[in-house]
Amino acid sequence: MTTRPSPATGRRAALAWLGMLGLAGCSASLLPKPPAAPALYGLDDGAPAPARPPAPPGAPSLLVAVPRAAAGLDTRLMAYQRTPQRIEHFTASEWLDAPPRLLAPLLVRAAEATGAFRAVLLGPAAGSTSWRLDTELLRLQQNFSAGGPSQVRLTLRAVLVDTASRTVLGAREFDTSQPAPSDDAAGGAAAAQRAALQLAQALADFCAALAARPGG
Repeated sequence: MTTRPSPATGRRAALAWLGMLGLAGCSASLLPKPPAAPALYGLDDGAPAPARPPAPPGAPSLLVAVPRAAAGLDTRLMAYQRTPQRIEHFTASEWLDAPPRLLAPLLVRAAEATGAFRAVLLGPAAGSTSWRLDTELLRLQQNFSAGGPSQVRLTLRAVLVDTASRTVLGAREFDTSQPAPSDDAAGGAAAAQRAALQLAQALADFCAALAARPGG
C-alpha cells in the first residue's frame, strides 16, 4: 500500500523549498558587485595623417624607437599631483596603453609629415636606417597644486643617433604644459593629447632641422 504524505507534510516541504530559494537569493544579493570598467583614454586625436611631402635627394631614413619610461610611467594608470613630491592615480580612469607606447605613433606621424626623411619606421623594425631617435618619457601628470585650472605637464628627452657611426647628432629635452578644460581625468586626457601633439611636432621639427644641415 502506498502511503500518501499528509497535507501538513506537503506544506512543510513547500515552505522549506521556498526558504531555500530565499536564502539563495539573499546570498546572491550579498555578493560584492564587480567593479565598473574604467574609462579609457588615448593620446591620438584621430585626425588623418597629412599628405607626406617627397623627401629631398639623399635624405636619411629614421627609426623611431618606442620611448623608454621613467619610474612610474610604464603603466596605464593616470597620474595626478595635488601636493609636491606625492603622485596619485585616478581610480576609475586609465590610459588605453602605457603612455610611451601611445606616444610612439605620434612621433612617427609628425616626423613623416616634415618630408625630411625618405622613410620613417617605428622600432623595432626589420632592416637598417640611417638614423635612430631614442627618447625617454620623463613626466606626464596632471597638476592641481598651482591654483586655477589644472595643468598637464609632459616632458620628453630625445637623442638622435647616426646608426652607422653611433655618433650623437643632437640631443634635447622637450617640456610643455597645457591647461585642462576640466579638473578631472577627462580634462587631463584632453590636455595630455594637446601636449603630446605639440611635443611631437616640436621634436619632428628638431630632427628635420638636423637632417637639413649640410652633410645631414
